Amino acid sequence: MMKKITALLVFSAILVSSCVSKKQYAELETNNAKTKDELLEVETTLQKYLIESEKQTAQVASLNEQVTSLKEDKSNALKQVENLTVLSKSSSEGINKVISQLSEKDKYINGIRRAMTQKDSLNLAIKYHLTKNLTDGIQDQDIQVNVEKTVVFISISDKLLFKSGSYNVTDKAYNVLEKIAKVVNNQPDMDVMIEGHTDTTPIKRNLIQDNWDLSALRATSITRILQYKYGVKPQRLIAAGRSQYVPLVANDTKENKSKNRRTKIIIMPRLNQFFELLEEDTAE
Repeated sequence: MMKKITALLVFSAILVSSCVSKKQYAELETNNAKTKDELLEVETTLQKYLIESEKQTAQVASLNEQVTSLKEDKSNALKQVENLTVLSKSSSEGINKVISQLSEKDKYINGIRRAMTQKDSLNLAIKYHLTKNLTDGIQDQDIQVNVEKTVVFISISDKLLFKSGSYNVTDKAYNVLEKIAKVVNNQPDMDVMIEGHTDTTPIKRNLIQDNWDLSALRATSITRILQYKYGVKPQRLIAAGRSQYVPLVANDTKENKSKNRRTKIIIMPRLNQFFELLEEDTAE
């Protein structure tokens, strides 16, 4: 009996002991699970912080790159500003130089205009005297006086000056040449060119091989009379033959050929004196 009681007590003790252990074990398991949850939460939070930290690090790196880029842009912008400043200064100097040159050119052109105006005025006076003196008793179509760009042109029909196909001056030509010489001698600062012109009719006789010879010989005949008979200084005289190559009209009719056979006396300013006048104007 005693053994049975003892055995029963032992079994009860073991049972009680076993029941307590299971309760503690359950608590431990609960605590362990709670700890694992807390640990997982901590790990999750830590991972989140790590991710945020990496993001912030990346942002900082990106900001640093932007700062570096902005510094480079600023440096480049400063260089461009410096270059633009230099270019602007250079351009400004260039523009000022161009303006100065244009101003000088305008001054020069205005000087030319004033000089030409003075010469034009002088030539108009010459034309007036020539027209007044030369047209007395002479048909208008046989002698013409024009002023073009500071030059006076006197065109005389060959029938007033020469016999057909000849370079010998007619008697009535002296009256015309005397009047021209009088006006020319009153303008000692101007040169005089005598041009001979022919039509296209071929010619060949003693001392005359072609129209070149005829036009040149006619020009020199007039030149000699102006020099030796009427006292025009030879330094002022120019003799030129133009042959048939500068016609007024086509050489297709008798009347047109008559128009092309002519002598031109050109009264023109000497270039050196013209430029002296120009220099006086531009210096003012």
